[in-house]
Amino acid sequence: MGILYEDSVVITSGEKQGDPHVITVNCPDKTGLGCDLCRIILLFGLSISRGDFSTDGKWCYIVLWVVGKPTTRWPLLKKRLLEVCPSHFSTSGIRFYQQEKEIQKPPDVFLLKFWCSSHPKGLLHDVTEVLCELELTIRRVKVSTAPDGKMMDLFFITDTRELLHTRKRQEETMHRLKMILADVLMSCEIELAGPEFTACSQRSPYLPSSISEELFSLELQNGPSNRHLPSNSVVVSMDNAISRSHTVIQLLCLDHKGLMYDIMRTLKDYNIQVSYGRFHLNSKGKCDIELFTMQSDGCKIVDPNKQNALCSRLRMELTRPLRAAVVSRGPDTELLVANPVELSGRGRPLVFHDITLALKQLNMSIFSVEIGRHMIHGREWEVYRILLDEGDIVWVQQNKIEEGVRNILMGW
Repeated sequence: MGILYEDSVVITSGEKQGDPHVITVNCPDKTGLGCDLCRIILLFGLSISRGDFSTDGKWCYIVLWVVGKPTTRWPLLKKRLLEVCPSHFSTSGIRFYQQEKEIQKPPDVFLLKFWCSSHPKGLLHDVTEVLCELELTIRRVKVSTAPDGKMMDLFFITDTRELLHTRKRQEETMHRLKMILADVLMSCEIELAGPEFTACSQRSPYLPSSISEELFSLELQNGPSNRHLPSNSVVVSMDNAISRSHTVIQLLCLDHKGLMYDIMRTLKDYNIQVSYGRFHLNSKGKCDIELFTMQSDGCKIVDPNKQNALCSRLRMELTRPLRAAVVSRGPDTELLVANPVELSGRGRPLVFHDITLALKQLNMSIFSVEIGRHMIHGREWEVYRILLDEGDIVWVQQNKIEEGVRNILMGW
């Protein structure tokens, strides 16, 4: 691990209440740094209203104006942003201090298991919110209901702080859970995940075709028939005449939660570097983005096939960054949500948190939950399958459920 310089990340409060905070990052550059920074900002529940990026290929200077909330833990945010910034020694030739990420072992997965005598509406969201506050990342969830109405919850989690193997950290986690579960909690355990997680991970990487069709049947449809943003609401253009050394990508689209993350993760997956960029959100919720980019070899993007593929992918990611559908399975109703996984293996932050929040606001009960990763159309997706309590479907129409979940996920 390299030595972290505190002044690599500076967070400045707005001049008056309600003004955005300004995050300034000044550190060595790396491909995908913008994606990593935007992902952490999204993980903390913040939105970016304006941004400027510049780099000479070795050193970068990034300024982001972010809108926070009263509960934002700014010192912790700074710490997490510092952790993804390359060490200052990475440009000095001193290899001893370089961060060799390829030799870092993956984080340990722990099983959080608890039984509840009942599951009041919204309880699953309350649990998810506590885990997020504790910086525990949910890898998989299995919620099932016994015939007598009792519910067993299995959360496979990793710890950002890498302390969940300690008794103190486990006790802190269980104490926070007991505070919100109160009288319904029957038992609670935390242990290193064993065969349960392995068995869960070794399931078929492919979804049944019926589910794939329900989530992706509208993948290429445009216009009013598309259940998400119409494709004409997103304009993506690519120009090689504006700059002698860069391909300029211009985007105009409506704002949504994680917009800059969706753009930056797409460019990261295509191994495209951003040398200069600016992002501005106007009062009507329209975003104007201009990015001066190049390939990893330092050349422009001149291949027409590469240009068309990148433009098409950006347009799709901004039109439908997530997929959501509510479907009937005989007497049962299932909510399906899917989001793409980065090539680095990381999924979109806070998806399960937002799904459970939307269902809590709709006063819907959850009967069971399954989260898994599957290959769909040649890409890996994180898929959430949530079986809803049939007693609540009478009061809430399926299209209202889908709309409510999507609005929370998109920040509308």
